[in-house]
Amino acid sequence: IPVYLYEAAAARPERQNLENIRRGQFEGIRADIATNPDRLPDFGEAAVHPTAGATVVGARKFLIAYNVFLNTADVEIAKKVAKAVRQSSGGFRFVKGAGFLVRGLAQVSMNLTDFEQTPIARVFEFVKREAARYGVEPASSEIVGLIPKKALEEAAEWFLQVENFDSSLILENRLAAVMGGKMAVGGLRAGAEPFIEQLAAPTAVPGGGSAAAAAGAMAAALGHMVASLSRGKKSYLQYERELSEAIARLAQLREELKTAIDADADSYAAVVKAYKHAKESTNGDAVINQALKGAANVPLSVAERSREIARILEALRPITNPKMASDLTVGLALAHAAVEGALANVEINLESLTEPHLADELRAKARALQAQTARP
Repeated sequence: IPVYLYEAAAARPERQNLENIRRGQFEGIRADIATNPDRLPDFGEAAVHPTAGATVVGARKFLIAYNVFLNTADVEIAKKVAKAVRQSSGGFRFVKGAGFLVRGLAQVSMNLTDFEQTPIARVFEFVKREAARYGVEPASSEIVGLIPKKALEEAAEWFLQVENFDSSLILENRLAAVMGGKMAVGGLRAGAEPFIEQLAAPTAVPGGGSAAAAAGAMAAALGHMVASLSRGKKSYLQYERELSEAIARLAQLREELKTAIDADADSYAAVVKAYKHAKESTNGDAVINQALKGAANVPLSVAERSREIARILEALRPITNPKMASDLTVGLALAHAAVEGALANVEINLESLTEPHLADELRAKARALQAQTARP
C-alpha cells in the first residue's frame, strides 16, 4: 500500500500540508502515482492498491474542530468569512476554514491545527468582526470532539483580561498539584469509575482476569499503607527492618499487578487473533495452543504474586498498629479473591488446549498454589 507522510512527519516540505497530497482526489493519485515524481509515495509501491487504495500518516499537534454559526442563512457570507480567516487565502496561520449551511444557519467551519500559535479566542474575535462587515454576528459556536483544557483556559484569560493569569490560579489545578497522585478532581470515585464501568460494559475485555489483577494490586496497596503508617513509630522501632522489607516488596508487587491488568486483556486479544489466523495457517492448532498458554501464564503470575501478598499481610498483623487490623483484613480478602479468580482464569484457558499435555506444568503450578491458599 503506498504511504504518504504529512505535517510534522513529512519527508518533503510540500507535503506538510495534507491538502497538497489529497489534491486531485483518489482518481488523480491513481493516474499520476507511477509517472509523476511529485506523486511518488514515501513508502510502498508506486501503484494504488486495488482494494485498499493509498494511505496518509502524519504527526501533528492537537487539532481543534471549531465551528461558528452566524445568525443568517446566507451561506455566501460564511464562505467569505472562512476565506478571510483561513491561512491558504491570507488569514491566520494554522487555520483551515470553509463555509456551509447547517441546520438553517450559515456556518464557518474551521480546523485549528495549532491553538498555541493561533488561539481559539483570537479566531472567534476575527470571525465576529469579519461577520459584522456583512451585518451579521455569531449566533453560537461548537466544538466537535475534544479540546485541550489549556485552550479553554487561554480563551478565558483572553476574554476576561485577567492580569498575570496563571493556570495555577484555577482551584482544581492547584488541588491536583497539591494532591499529586491522589484524585483531587471528582473524588476517589473519579479514579475507580472508568475501570469499573469498563468491567460492566458488554465487551469481552477487561474481564475477570483484569479484575483479579486489580484486586491483588489493591491488596498490596493496603498492606503498603499499613506498614508505612507503622514504620518509624516508637512502638514499632524494633520491627523497622521487617516493615521496610515489606514496604519495598509490596510496592514492587503492586506495580507488577497493575501491569497485569492490561496484560490479561492483551493476552485475550492474542487468543482471538490466533483463532482468526488459524483458519489460514497449516499449523493452526499450534498457533492457538501457544496463545492459550500465554493467556494462562498471565493469571498464573497474578495468582503467584497475590499469594505472596497474602503471606506478607499475615506477617504484618503482629508488627503493625492493631487499629489498622481491618485494613489488613480487607487486604487479605482481596488477595485471596485475586488468587481464586486468577486460578479460575488459568484453568479456563488450559481447558481449551487441543493438546492438554502441553499444559501439565502450568496446571501443576496452579494446583500447588490452590493447595497453599486457604481462606482465613
